[in-house]
Amino acid sequence: MFEKISYLSKRIVKMNYKKFFDVINRIHQKTNKNRVVLFFDIVYCGLRYQAGYTDYESFAMYNLNSKQRKTILTRGINNHLVKKYNDPNYIHYFVNKNEFDKKFNKFLKRDWLYLDGNNEEEFNKFIKDKKEIIVKPIDGTHGDGVKKIKPNKNTYKKLIKEKLLLVEEVIQQSEEMNKLNPNSVNTVRVITFNENDQCTIVVACLRIGNKKIIDNFNGGGMVVPINLKTHKVEFPAVDKDGHVYYKHPVTKTDIVGFEIPEFKKIEKLVLEASKQVPQVGYIGWDVAISKKGPCLVEGNEFPSHDLFQLPPHSTDGIGILPEFQKVLKK
Repeated sequence: MFEKISYLSKRIVKMNYKKFFDVINRIHQKTNKNRVVLFFDIVYCGLRYQAGYTDYESFAMYNLNSKQRKTILTRGINNHLVKKYNDPNYIHYFVNKNEFDKKFNKFLKRDWLYLDGNNEEEFNKFIKDKKEIIVKPIDGTHGDGVKKIKPNKNTYKKLIKEKLLLVEEVIQQSEEMNKLNPNSVNTVRVITFNENDQCTIVVACLRIGNKKIIDNFNGGGMVVPINLKTHKVEFPAVDKDGHVYYKHPVTKTDIVGFEIPEFKKIEKLVLEASKQVPQVGYIGWDVAISKKGPCLVEGNEFPSHDLFQLPPHSTDGIGILPEFQKVLKK
């Protein structure tokens, strides 16, 4: 209870009140619900379900009854899971991308190099047979700063100056995933729990790029849940602006009914990877399906809770919290 009160107090102090009232106005315009009623309902959901105003809008909690609201994995509950299962002394393996590549090297299935300011010769050897490379800052989220470039003899100093210190071989995406969208590597986000060396997959979703080189939901990509039993997509994808896609807007490939290739291998990969740093037990893995098979792109020590329970993807307004509760009870 103390942790819950402490979390809510911090959220209230740091709250962006302009955005709070912007949310109220948007929902009012969409639903014609009274603004005062919305204000107090958002406050109530914060106290009762640890849901912020962003959760309230994103998951359309204004349309849900109490039974449905209890099934939503809110930001507050997600924050509690991260604190409980992820030791802050070990999250550096996930926060620092160069440390991640080193720790999980056998799961990457691609060459990579960290630029330390003194290995220009090694870098030139690295790019010798590569027309393009991926460059990244060693920290950051949402795909910020990630670029695909054509390297040359002047690239090293430029990357050092721009602090794009991690370079990787470009992932050659499988033909099935290219048919869906060839403009970016489309990844599968898989949530795992590891407690007492018992590793379990909870939920998974497909992240699809649009016209950029990243598939990140916050960077213009779209997302849709994956049925863990059939390995298929059963809903249309949705982007951050709420646009719904039954077909990919560029390739016209059907999204509904799309079957994830090599999903059994994806499951095996993330379950093995989740044992590498057991002190971090709650992880969101991003997996690409390359021509060499499934490979890790990155791991997230603070998994997004919003990708799996957006309104177009819920059945009868039910969120994903029950799936987490089943795993945690075990």
